[in-house]
Amino acid sequence: MAGTKAKKGPSSWRVLGQALTNRKTGFMLLFGFASGLPFALFLGTLFAWLTTANVDLETMGVFSLIGLAYAFQFLWSPLIDKVDIPGLRKLGKRKQWIVPMQLLLGAILVTLSLLEPKTQLGWFSLLAGIGAFASASQDIAINAWRIDVADEKAPLDILSTIYQMGYRLASLVGGAIGLIIAERIGWPQTYLIMGAILLGIGAIGLFAPIADSAMGDAAGEGDEQVRALRKTGEIVPAVRYRALAVVGVLWALAIGAVLVFMVLSLTQPPADRPDPTAFTLNWGPWIIVATIVLPALIAGWLAAQQKKGVNLLTEDAPAAKGGAYFMDHLYRALVLPLVEFVGRLGWSLVLILSVVLTYRICDAIWGSFAYPFYLGYLHYTNDQVAVASKIFGIGAIILGLALGGWMLTALGRMFTLMIGGILAAVTNLLYADLAIGGHFIGLVADNSGFSWLVTQFGGDEKLAKLMVTIGGENLAIGIAGAAYIAWMSSIVSKKYSAVQYALLSSLTLLIGTLGRGALGQMIQQQGYYAVFIFTTWIGIGAVGLVALEWWRQVKMGASSGTVTPDVVHQD
Repeated sequence: MAGTKAKKGPSSWRVLGQALTNRKTGFMLLFGFASGLPFALFLGTLFAWLTTANVDLETMGVFSLIGLAYAFQFLWSPLIDKVDIPGLRKLGKRKQWIVPMQLLLGAILVTLSLLEPKTQLGWFSLLAGIGAFASASQDIAINAWRIDVADEKAPLDILSTIYQMGYRLASLVGGAIGLIIAERIGWPQTYLIMGAILLGIGAIGLFAPIADSAMGDAAGEGDEQVRALRKTGEIVPAVRYRALAVVGVLWALAIGAVLVFMVLSLTQPPADRPDPTAFTLNWGPWIIVATIVLPALIAGWLAAQQKKGVNLLTEDAPAAKGGAYFMDHLYRALVLPLVEFVGRLGWSLVLILSVVLTYRICDAIWGSFAYPFYLGYLHYTNDQVAVASKIFGIGAIILGLALGGWMLTALGRMFTLMIGGILAAVTNLLYADLAIGGHFIGLVADNSGFSWLVTQFGGDEKLAKLMVTIGGENLAIGIAGAAYIAWMSSIVSKKYSAVQYALLSSLTLLIGTLGRGALGQMIQQQGYYAVFIFTTWIGIGAVGLVALEWWRQVKMGASSGTVTPDVVHQD
C-alpha cells in the first residue's frame, strides 16, 4: 500500500538457499538440461557425425535449416498454450507437452543411432527435422512451466538462472563430452546414450510439480475465457472475427513460406535448392512484419477500442455455438494473448521490444563467426579452441550464471540487467584487442599469473590470451543471460505465458539470424577489429535502453504504490 513502510524481508542468502533446496528448482535444472541437449545434438554435434560419414557440405548446409524450428517456434505456440493432448491432461497444462516431447526426442535419438547417415540420409534428415520441432515445442512448454510454477519459495529470477545452468551443462555434455565419447566408442553409440538420457528425463519429468495456475481443468478455463468474450464491454464478435481473419492469414502465409522453403531445400537437387541466405535476408523481415509487427498493431487497435468504448457489446451476447464457438476459441488462442500484451504495456511495448532486439544481438550474430575468427584469422588449433571455448568457456558461463543468480536475489533484476549489459558490451573490446595482437590481454594474463598456470598444463601464452578473452566474455554472458531471461519472463502474463514468451525469444533469434549476413559482409570489408568496436557500440546502446526500461518500471511502481521496481504485473 502506498505510504506504508515496507517490512524488511529475508536476506538474499536465505532466499537463495531456500530456492536452491526447493523441489521446483531441481526439476528446473533437469528441464533446462533437457532443453539444451537436443539443441546441441541437432545443431552442433550432428555435423561432426555427418563429417565423419563423408556427407557433403551442401547437404550439411540443408541440415542447418532445422534451426528454423527454434526461430519460428512462436508460430505454433498458441497450440502448445491452449490445446490439450487427449489422455494426458492429468499431467498438467505444461507437463502434458513437456514429457511426451522428451520421450519423443529420446526415441528419435535412439533411432538415429540405428541409421547410417550416408546411405539412409532421407530418414536421417526427416527424423532430425521432427526432432528439431519437438525440441522447440518442448522449449515453449518448459519456458511457460518456469513462469507458471514461480512463487516466493522458488522465485522466477532463480528458476530462470537454474534453467540456463542446466542448458549450458547440456551444451557441454552434448558438445565437448559428446565428441570425446564418440572418439572412443563411435557416433551411433554416443547418440544411443544421449537418447537414453532424454528417455530417463522424460520418465522423471512425470513427477515434476504442476503449476497452481495450471491445476484447474483447461477445458473449463478455456470455456470461461470464451464466454467472457461475449460479456458486456467486450469487442463485438464481428470486429473480433475480422481481426482474427487478418492475423490468421498473416500467420498462415508465414508458416507456408517457411514450410515451402524447408521442403524445397530437403527434396530438390543441390542446384535447384533455394539460397538460405537470400531467404533469410529477403523473406525474414517480411515474416517478422507478418507474424509480429502487424498482429501487434491489430492487437493495439483492439485494445484501444476497449479503452475508448468503441465497437463494444452494450449487453451480453448469446453464447457461441458451432462455428462461432470455434472462432471464439481460435481468437482466444491466437489474438487474445497479443491484445493482453499490448493493452497492458501500451507504448511501453516499443521500449521493451527495443531491449529485446538489442540486448543479446551481439551474442546471437557472433556465434557463426567464432570458429573462423579463432581458427582462420588467429590460427589457433582445434584442440586449443576446444579447451578454451567448450571446456573453460562453459565453466565461465556457469560461474557467470551463478553470480548472476546471486545478484538477482541481492541487488535486484534491473540492476543485474544493467550490469550484465555493460559487461557484455565491454567484453567486445577484449576481442578487439585480440584481433590486433592481444597486447592488453597478454599483460593481464601475464601479470595475474594465468599464463604461468596455463603453461603448467601444457598450454602456452597464446592459449592463455584466448582463454582470458573467452572466459571474460562468457562470464559476462552468464550474468547478462541470467538477468535477461528473468526480465523477459517477468513481463509476460501467466495466462498467456507460452505465446508471449515464445514471441519475445523468437524475435531475439530472428534478429540474430538476419544480422549475420550483414556482419559477415562487414568482417570481409573492414576486418574483425572494426566489427568488435561496432558491436561494443550496439551493446552500449542496449544499456541505454535498459536504463530507460528501469526508469519505466520505477515510475510504474511509484504510480501503483509498490515498493520495488522489479515487480512487474503478472495475471
